[in-house]
Amino acid sequence: MGSAWGGGGRLVVGVGARAGVTAEELTAAVAEVLAAIGAGMDSVERLVTVAAKVTEPGILAVADAAGWPIVGYPAADLAAVSPPHPSAVVHAAVGTPSVAEAAVLLTGATLVVPKSSSGRITLAVGVLS
Repeated sequence: MGSAWGGGGRLVVGVGARAGVTAEELTAAVAEVLAAIGAGMDSVERLVTVAAKVTEPGILAVADAAGWPIVGYPAADLAAVSPPHPSAVVHAAVGTPSVAEAAVLLTGATLVVPKSSSGRITLAVGVLS
């Protein structure tokens, strides 16, 4: 997985997940995606997702353990973004064609890891300038 990160700037992790995703699943997925670009969990500034997911217990547990704030965006705001990899399935389920990528892009970050799916989780990573 190539990266434009290069170790500079703080990272934002966009999270899309099915209901019931566990903290263990999410922690493993985030660690794997970050390791692929040479980053650690300490490089992350915050998690971003759709507003409906900010109370998901697995997502809350990971954010709590890592000390990351969670920012949830309304589906309508995410739908206004043009992500590189939209999904009709996600659009039908959540009301926006993208959660992880669109949430990262809404922060003003530059996407360095496009959406990457692992089991019940989809992640994207951006770097804040």
